[in-house]
Amino acid sequence: MAEENDQVLTEVMALLEAEPSSSTAASVGPDIPAHREQLAIVVSTGKCKEAIGVNLTQDQVKRLEDKDVMKYSKRYKTYVGANTVETLIESFLSFSVKALGMFVQLKDFDSLRNELRKRLHHHKGAVTTIRLHCAEMWRSSCCSQRASDHRKTCRYQR
Repeated sequence: MAEENDQVLTEVMALLEAEPSSSTAASVGPDIPAHREQLAIVVSTGKCKEAIGVNLTQDQVKRLEDKDVMKYSKRYKTYVGANTVETLIESFLSFSVKALGMFVQLKDFDSLRNELRKRLHHHKGAVTTIRLHCAEMWRSSCCSQRASDHRKTCRYQR
């Protein structure tokens, strides 16, 4: 068993030594044609103004200088990243509300998710605040659930 592990480790080390280092790849520079092609695709989808803030045509993309290609490519990556984060947050809110609904009886999932979304957008940079709001939501829903259970099981009815 130990001999097999040593043999595998030796093979892995040989592969790592034979692989070119990442520093040589970084020194080559950005792939301008690939970024230009990416911008051409953005232009063809019609989302150019929304994604990079400038209306461009295919001919203008072909004639852009390298620094402008990089500038617009970075804007596009920022746009995609922001949309990805926004989608991730929406998915998390939906999942959280549904998961909470599995343990606590909730009447309106959508209104709770919308309330959390409003609070989230109001406190965009404050992750701690959002955690506190989620804790408040959990605590209040648990308290209302316990009160509801108590009313059902209490033998002293008003």
